[in-house]
Amino acid sequence: MYNIAIILGITLMYSAPLIYTALGGVISENSGVVNIGLEGMMTVGAFAAATVGYYTGNPWLAFLAGGIAGGLVALMHGIACISFYADHIISGIAINFIGPGLALFLSRLFFDGATMTKPIPIENKIPRSLNGVFAKNSVLDVIFNQYDTVFLAFILTAVVWFVLYKTKLGLRIRAIGEHPEAADSLGINVYKVKYIAVILSGIFAGFGGAAMSIAVVANFRQSLISGQGYIALAAMIFGKWKPQGAMLACLLFGAAQGLAVYLGGTSIEVPSTVLNMLPYIITLLTLVIFVGEGGSGPAANGEPFEKN
Repeated sequence: MYNIAIILGITLMYSAPLIYTALGGVISENSGVVNIGLEGMMTVGAFAAATVGYYTGNPWLAFLAGGIAGGLVALMHGIACISFYADHIISGIAINFIGPGLALFLSRLFFDGATMTKPIPIENKIPRSLNGVFAKNSVLDVIFNQYDTVFLAFILTAVVWFVLYKTKLGLRIRAIGEHPEAADSLGINVYKVKYIAVILSGIFAGFGGAAMSIAVVANFRQSLISGQGYIALAAMIFGKWKPQGAMLACLLFGAAQGLAVYLGGTSIEVPSTVLNMLPYIITLLTLVIFVGEGGSGPAANGEPFEKN
């Protein structure tokens, strides 16, 4: 039971960055803008959060800075795809190159040529509000003594679901993703709503990066975001472009990461290369086996919109 608790605890910790980022993808793609640039947005968000966290000592200000940085990168994607009708996939690929390069350049600029930020003191990381609530090292303590970003990820999943399915803005986002011309004919400002959705997707991806650099670890380094953006993208597809589905998929992929970490700390002899590949293998197998032909997003996803 205790071993299962360890895996569950690691699962929650590693799922949170994926949930934030997948939610960003859900928002963007429901508006009809494909966003495969989540990896680059996560990377910039992780760097910004680690830098602000180091210099200010305020973890929540750092977390917010990560979201803002991701949103600014997403704005670039929005300008390319919405205003200049660029191919969404190509723009996303460009973002995934620009993000790590920009983070590395700024790291060298702010930290005397170093390719990683200086470590954040433990007391300046995201707090654990449930620390001390349960008996130390008990099953409940191992599972639920998490950084607050974990619980916030689940709260934001509910918020995104409510906004998408219970508010006027959410209805407009989904309508534009399905048929932007019809939405335009009803007087909806398609460009404005698309920009809002894309910038929000970057903010959420930035939160995902921040959750990595100031909660899971305590600094930014070049290899910190290594495929998590793509796994979040896969989770969004596996979750059928819905926030609750994406969250469940992130928990599945987080469990793969948790299992890999757990096996790496046991006496079971598993090659480290296999452990490193495990989350990505499970991601690919899940998409191939369970998504199949049902993996189609909103009808106008990726289609350029030009107002007549």
